[in-house]
Amino acid sequence: THTHTHTHIIAALSVRNFWHITDLHWDPTYKLSNNPELVCASSGKRPAASAGKFGEYVCDSPWHLINSSVYAMKSILPDPDFIVWTGDDTPHVPNEDLGEEAVLDIISNLTHIIDKVFPNTKVYSALGNHDYHPKSQLPATPNSMYDRIAEMWQKWLDPKSKETFKKGGYYTEKLVNRTGFRILVLNTNLYYDQNKLTQNMEDPADQYRWSDEVLTEAANNKEKVYIIGHVPPGFFEKKRSKPWFTPKFNRQYLDLVEKHHSVIKGQFFGHHHTDSFRMFYNPEGSCTCLSLSFPISTMFLSPGVTPWKTTLPGVVDGANNPGIRVFEYDTETLLVKDVVTYYLNLTRANAATGRWEKEYRLTETFRVQDASPASMHQLLELIANNHCYLQKYYDFNSVSYDLKDCDSDCRVDHVCAAREVDFYRYELCLVKEGAVFIYGGLLPLLSVALSLVVASE
Repeated sequence: THTHTHTHIIAALSVRNFWHITDLHWDPTYKLSNNPELVCASSGKRPAASAGKFGEYVCDSPWHLINSSVYAMKSILPDPDFIVWTGDDTPHVPNEDLGEEAVLDIISNLTHIIDKVFPNTKVYSALGNHDYHPKSQLPATPNSMYDRIAEMWQKWLDPKSKETFKKGGYYTEKLVNRTGFRILVLNTNLYYDQNKLTQNMEDPADQYRWSDEVLTEAANNKEKVYIIGHVPPGFFEKKRSKPWFTPKFNRQYLDLVEKHHSVIKGQFFGHHHTDSFRMFYNPEGSCTCLSLSFPISTMFLSPGVTPWKTTLPGVVDGANNPGIRVFEYDTETLLVKDVVTYYLNLTRANAATGRWEKEYRLTETFRVQDASPASMHQLLELIANNHCYLQKYYDFNSVSYDLKDCDSDCRVDHVCAAREVDFYRYELCLVKEGAVFIYGGLLPLLSVALSLVVASE
């Protein structure tokens, strides 16, 4: 037992943590009012009937909520190795209500509070599609907004990072200055299907070629890499067949991960405001194992701080409770060991005191060994095949806001979004999973035959 305890202590020593915070969406117009339609600009005239000082589900974050989230991070884990901040700082309002200065002002205020509360912590910060004016139209060329944001973040940026950031909004650095560890901070807003400036480009801002180069070099130098960004590839689990990237850019991103998966040890993104993940598998047929695909990488989609109820057509009641997240990782391998999500129950917080509490720990709740791709694949199988796990996952997806039953359609949407990042394979998954459910899973061969018929049409 002596040696057992000893190894246990050593194992514990090699696990460290970092914070991931995303989608703060501060709405400076938020104020309590007797007229529910005048509480905040971000509600778009939807009445904010239950507004309190921490916010309301139809509104973006009031300052009180932003302040509370950053100080909660400080009290829960005051000394993280670093902080990952993946963007979207401004409210969901029309472009004409913002303007360049207003956007920069909001980014500056949020930068300031994070730096004030964590003055000695390295922050790796990525741009969101709302961190530009006009929103989502991030250019693939140098511009004054990239320049000014680089100045705001200069305390966190190496000189070389500042250079590439000003060019295209992306950069790479040694992770916490440790040899052998690297982080890639991408501007995936260049791939967003709403970005009209980049739609007809082959490689906006040269980011794809640059990423490929950085990852190739990382492999040669035996480095391990984390990738962070805002808009993720793949599909939104709350709305069937809703992708974010244009098809060619989605394919490019997949190619990048498939080619360099051996050095990529984790991907961390935001944008959805929901708690979810995406699996990447080896492209079928590239191994000799009868084209059995095996997991090569996981992308963690962390929940947002804003509770804002999305106005995306087809999404019913798409709000969430504010969430922040701790990742525990192995300092030898960079493998993600565990994920702990903390949240604020907005309704309770407004009624009483705003207490951020632990929502769940991944390994405890889902009984997986760690958060490695193999374990996350196992978790996906649990969600796909066990309603109890599916329901837990569904509850956490909205940060314990929407607790209704996840029915068969809901199951298909969540399982296929997590399983298939590729456009074509996602559509096949919808057919296959829908069929599996219809026949109660007793006729998997029939569903495979069905997907082949659909594929050949």
